[in-house]
Amino acid sequence: MEEKEVDVTGKIAQVLDIVSGMTLLEASELVKAFEKKFGVSASAVAAMPVGMPMAGAGAAVEEEKTSFDVILKEVGANKIQVIKAVRAETNLGLKEAKDLVEGAPKAVKEGVTKEDADKIRKTLEEAGAKVEIK
Repeated sequence: MEEKEVDVTGKIAQVLDIVSGMTLLEASELVKAFEKKFGVSASAVAAMPVGMPMAGAGAAVEEEKTSFDVILKEVGANKIQVIKAVRAETNLGLKEAKDLVEGAPKAVKEGVTKEDADKIRKTLEEAGAKVEIK
């Protein structure tokens, strides 16, 4: 991506002249003062790749999700197979797994990685259940 040339005049040029004459320590203190005064974080903006569109001022940068919940939405026709699959994926006892399956929609596992969530979903869907990952 090409960077656009920006015409800098007036107050902006004055500020840039002042900042360019600062030491690193002074510039760091200036950034902290901006963050405090305006309630923003310079680190979120600095971490963005060049050319990435920015959200409106003050908008939070959404982080990539790393923890997922596997939700049993519907049991389907093979209730016994689904109970077996739930037991295999959760190490629950027979009664606990049966109660979980009969109480659908319910969380089977919470706070697992994307890979584990996909594996659990695949196992439960192969048994006939309908599953959702949140």
